[in-house]
Amino acid sequence: MQGYDGNPYLKDGCQDIDECIDRKSDYRCAKDAICQNTEGSYTCICPPDFSGNGTVCNRDNPQRITQNIYFVLGATAGVAFAIIIVFGWSYTAFQRRKMSKMKKKFFQENGGLVLQQRLTREEGSSHNSTIKIFTAEELEKATNGFDKDRVVGQGGFGTVYKGYLKDNCIVAIKKSKVIDRNQIEQFINEVLVLSQVNHRNVVKLLGCCLETEVPLLVYEFISNGTLSEHLHDKLKASNLSLDIRLRVAAETAGVLSYLHSAAYPPIIHRDIKSVNILLDKTYTAKVSDFGASRLVPADQTELSTLVQGTLGYLDPEYLQTNQLNEKSDVYSFGVVLVELLTGRKALCFERPAEERSLAQYFVSSVEKGLLLDILDDNIVYDKTNEEKLKNVVKLAQRCLNVKGDERPTMKEVAAELEAGLRLKCSWAETDRHSEEKESLLPGTQRLRFGYEYSEHSTDADSITSHVTLPFPGGR
Repeated sequence: MQGYDGNPYLKDGCQDIDECIDRKSDYRCAKDAICQNTEGSYTCICPPDFSGNGTVCNRDNPQRITQNIYFVLGATAGVAFAIIIVFGWSYTAFQRRKMSKMKKKFFQENGGLVLQQRLTREEGSSHNSTIKIFTAEELEKATNGFDKDRVVGQGGFGTVYKGYLKDNCIVAIKKSKVIDRNQIEQFINEVLVLSQVNHRNVVKLLGCCLETEVPLLVYEFISNGTLSEHLHDKLKASNLSLDIRLRVAAETAGVLSYLHSAAYPPIIHRDIKSVNILLDKTYTAKVSDFGASRLVPADQTELSTLVQGTLGYLDPEYLQTNQLNEKSDVYSFGVVLVELLTGRKALCFERPAEERSLAQYFVSSVEKGLLLDILDDNIVYDKTNEEKLKNVVKLAQRCLNVKGDERPTMKEVAAELEAGLRLKCSWAETDRHSEEKESLLPGTQRLRFGYEYSEHSTDADSITSHVTLPFPGGR
């Protein structure tokens, strides 16, 4: 009888076999199984950490051992994650709505609606504006989040970044520091005017962004740096011949003449200086940074305004009277013209007191017949350019006249410089004194011009104020 052993014909002759001990050939429990003997048979049970029916036992995966725990933890984590997702989505949506409201608020405060209306109005006119209104995201991406490594210039009105638009167009993006929201309409007018200025020697305004706290302005990018860098770097200055310098002066004068006489309404730049004159690879001048510029109403010739400008270039008359007019740009241009001739900075406190103000030192040196002592060493002086230099020096003196009424207009300045480039002796008409034709060479008769400089001398402190206004008096 299966499961028993003994003589079935005897009483109690059949005895139960303990298959767990006496493992015969028909023993079926797995090696790792626990054998439990039963009457006439046995059972196989897989031990802990194993699964199976006893005849086959497989070791469980540790993850499976704790699957219930993990299931509970997973379910809990899933619920928590879902809550976080929902909360995060809600918070993100809230932030987006908040950001959208802020952008709309800034857009309106910066005159975006007015600008859009004006642009729409201009579309049907003969002077179609090419200005583009950029989004904040476009310019953030273009500047890599306004990365400090993209900074190419800084000034009193803001920071200029090099940017790459999605069409790989390289631009200069100016981020202003502050804006006077009481002058939004003035700002709109200036943006529109400059967007329509079509002059080869003006840095082109491509567009603006009004979705940020302060407006962002987008200009064409000029690659060769500023005139100041070229004049005050010994290596770069050696590449600036007299002809190149006079061409830069003529181009700059042409821009100011255009702004004063051809633009409507006329524009006073108010911050002409060598830093604001850019040069391209061919040394062509590009006037930039209209951050202090002002539009002149048609019925006015001058504006009463707080003094604004840059130390060393400020018109003394404007500084004393607060009356801004076109002749203020003429004075500043005169300082730039002297910079081109001398290679010296407009203001340098490292120089002796009498030489700190370049304008005053230049006037004094010419009056004493010492011009050659202050000419840039890179300007080759010889008989072929003596007359040219004499005429340019006299023109610079006229521009630096302390009395605005006695200065030439920028139209006259541009015409004289252009004539000089064409080798025409247009300056001869203004040679009213024979002593103006005397030699520039030291050791001979000294060059003197027929002006009474006792009337032109300036107080050393008259150009030592640098007053700044909130953002748009211009941009």
